[in-house]
Amino acid sequence: MKRRFFLAAAAPALLSACGAKHVWDSDEAVRAARFVSSEPPSITLFTVIGIPRGEGGHSALMINGSQRVIFDPAGSWNHPYIPERNDVLYGITDNFKNFYIDYHARETYWVAEDTVFVSREVADLAIRRAEAYGPVNQSFCAVATGRVLSGVPGFEASPTGFSPNKLRSWFLTLPGVRSKRHMDGDPANNHNVLLRQKDGTIFGYNR
Repeated sequence: MKRRFFLAAAAPALLSACGAKHVWDSDEAVRAARFVSSEPPSITLFTVIGIPRGEGGHSALMINGSQRVIFDPAGSWNHPYIPERNDVLYGITDNFKNFYIDYHARETYWVAEDTVFVSREVADLAIRRAEAYGPVNQSFCAVATGRVLSGVPGFEASPTGFSPNKLRSWFLTLPGVRSKRHMDGDPANNHNVLLRQKDGTIFGYNR
């Protein structure tokens, strides 16, 4: 696979345990990290899918509104430059988006990135719903993702069960959805990803 380097002014990425862990970084940290993307407002569903059986491993949302955040329910990725409030990650620049994808894409999983463009008002409502949801228990990622979406105009029919694959199958029926597939050859334990992030350089994917 042809790959290119991305540079990031980044410190080590740290792993955290899955589960309903209360994290509440300061107002100052959240304000300082705020990132406003030049891309149109959108809601993106990330689905981590097993290789070779195709089982759903994780669901998360990237929401691009008045700022860009990731709602990573019961997720295991964090970074000292990324403030978090109960599974909502702030400051998602392009490099940190790539960090997030690269962390999940490995020999045993690939990452589906499915995006629907929405109005700024709809995107900001989705952000507020993610912020209000609270910390998520392990294995409830698809449940939480579906519940956040179900209160957003245009996404009311979102399933709220435990299957990331069923959630993705429904999301793909939405009008205008755009999809990308991210694959990688990193070892299943992600150790190489963490080392690359530590020295400020990561391998990215052709977009």
